[in-house]
Amino acid sequence: MGYRRHVNTTVIIGTDPAGAPVPLDIEELLATRLLVQGNSGSGKSHLLRRLLEQSAGVVQQIVIDPEGDFVTLADPHGHVVIDAGLYAEAEIASLAGRVRRHRASVVLALDELEVEAQMRCAAGFLNALFDAPREDWYPALVVVDEAQMFAPSQGGDVSDDARRQSLTAMTNLMCRGRKRGLAGVIATQRLAKLAKNVAAEASNFLMGRTFLDIDMTRAADLLGMERRQAERIRDLERGRFLGLGPAISRRPVDVRIGSVATGTRGAAPGLLPLPQADAQEMELLLRHPHSNESQSDEPQSDEDGSTMAQAALHDASSASEAARIDANTVLQQLVAQQERTDGGDPPDVCAAGESSDGKGSTHRDVIVAKVLAQMAAADDAAFQSAATLFQDFTLRCRARNAPLHGMDMRMFNRRFAMALADFDQHDPQFAQVVELSSDVPEEMLAPFLAIAAAAQLGQPCPDDKALARIYGTNSPGRIRRLLENFERMELLVIRTDFAGRRTIAVPALGTATLPQ
Repeated sequence: MGYRRHVNTTVIIGTDPAGAPVPLDIEELLATRLLVQGNSGSGKSHLLRRLLEQSAGVVQQIVIDPEGDFVTLADPHGHVVIDAGLYAEAEIASLAGRVRRHRASVVLALDELEVEAQMRCAAGFLNALFDAPREDWYPALVVVDEAQMFAPSQGGDVSDDARRQSLTAMTNLMCRGRKRGLAGVIATQRLAKLAKNVAAEASNFLMGRTFLDIDMTRAADLLGMERRQAERIRDLERGRFLGLGPAISRRPVDVRIGSVATGTRGAAPGLLPLPQADAQEMELLLRHPHSNESQSDEPQSDEDGSTMAQAALHDASSASEAARIDANTVLQQLVAQQERTDGGDPPDVCAAGESSDGKGSTHRDVIVAKVLAQMAAADDAAFQSAATLFQDFTLRCRARNAPLHGMDMRMFNRRFAMALADFDQHDPQFAQVVELSSDVPEEMLAPFLAIAAAAQLGQPCPDDKALARIYGTNSPGRIRRLLENFERMELLVIRTDFAGRRTIAVPALGTATLPQ
């Protein structure tokens, strides 16, 4: 005959006014859930930390942490910290599935994300926990701090889609999570801001200090107190809570939360000595930056602004005059400009138009490369038609006495794409990239080369603005479609994390860019 091994599932969360310990039954909590409420500074996070520390060896813990306060649980209690900003949506869901399967205690740190991204990430993670296969339905405490953010009672500054996703995930956790082994422990600063259908599913309550009448009234209703007794909630000290529920007490009990072993990463609130500097010294610090501070942030004077305006007018006037100059004058100006750039007269060109620079490159090659680089540097370079660009290129090369020797439009288009991408086709480390790009359509070549070169060098991924400039578009949608085409062609694999940073891998090269 077998016997069930007895496991003590009771933890001590604090003491009552007489100094007697106040227990909390974790096994009962798994079936009845917990709501913690308290204004900022009431000790709400301290309470959650006490509960997590005391129950760390009893039950699996999953913490949704919008402020990064609970990552310090990792070292003493073995929690795995998941930095949500480093992962894409599908990866977050996959991680959640493995968390359930392997019963790992984790902290999902959302502090590097904007509010809407936090809501979407938390929703994806909670939904994946909820949708785990039946064989993975192990008991786990799911602690959600700042629950009013993820289950708001009304719309805010985030999109309706993000709010709906997050609210649905929180509702599933609190309403249907029990059968799947998920016990919601939600904490909020304002009961009035928390969706009622989410708060109503909790059977255990720990109510801390609150001052607004609407929150005191709701707290008193949940605790079964009369309205005139609600003033008691306003008088609670920091770290004291009124507890009620089958996992805590059948009657409201005043609990002073016990001490904790870990702390937050943030600085504790408190007064610090002010800097010892008189008014004159402080004014100097504010008005005159130190040498290690950026000078670019200094506001420009009116004189500087006037000078810039005059320069802009001069540039505009020059551009207007240039539009009326004939072709012969343009040729003369180009030749003069090239002489100034090269520091003197160009070397003699042999009958074939090619002289060596001593490095294996001909003079023609050098001139062609310079012309392409100058053309590509223009902001509107990729917005002009191929025919216009080729005509301009031919004219510039003639002005420099650099014959093209049969360079056709197709060859020019590929060379110009390389110039737009600032890509050196003769660099040995790019040999594989050049070979891989042979099948890329000409109109897509410049963005592909820029991405592949960044991956080969281990540099950050080019952003949409950089890709748009060399692709010749002002439409973000066209850049998205371009990247989708690269994926369909199996040239690139694109990954975007919840922080919005994009990483692009080039499978054929076995390399990837850094996040950008």
